[in-house]
Amino acid sequence: MNIFYLTKRLNIRYATEEDINYIMETERSIENKDFIFQGTYESHKHEINANELLLLIIEKKIDNEKIGFFLSSYDQKSDVFELRRIAINLKNQGYGYELILGLMEHVFNNLSINRFWLDVFDYNKHGIHIYEKLGMQRDGIIREGYKSNGIYKSYYIYSILKNEYFEKFSI
Repeated sequence: MNIFYLTKRLNIRYATEEDINYIMETERSIENKDFIFQGTYESHKHEINANELLLLIIEKKIDNEKIGFFLSSYDQKSDVFELRRIAINLKNQGYGYELILGLMEHVFNNLSINRFWLDVFDYNKHGIHIYEKLGMQRDGIIREGYKSNGIYKSYYIYSILKNEYFEKFSI
């Protein structure tokens, strides 16, 4: 198991080609499909092998049960980290908050990151609540910037800067 980082309850490890079917099932599940982009087998295989992307599996420490995945990109030239896609199958148990807080802690402390950002559909109230609780700021809205099944969707841009993260979470 090739670990990227750990939290109190979670192992976050690099995805392998053997994980692709799980990833595709997760992003297509009824509770996730309206909130994230669904990739193909080949696109996920590319994400696993791309240097600038991180496709990671979320597992519970207690039994190594897979509970989700996320995709991120890291722009080393600009010191920017983007959380592109996240799906967790066990809802309302605090895993999303724990996962993202651990990710921010890891990238701000171990990588030369200045800005952590993501986008979220404007109707994803649960995700928006988590991001704001984590101290992220709404930078703006992209109105009807994504089309799915003939429907235009708007999404918000959220970010947190390194100094804001340390102001909020320093002991």
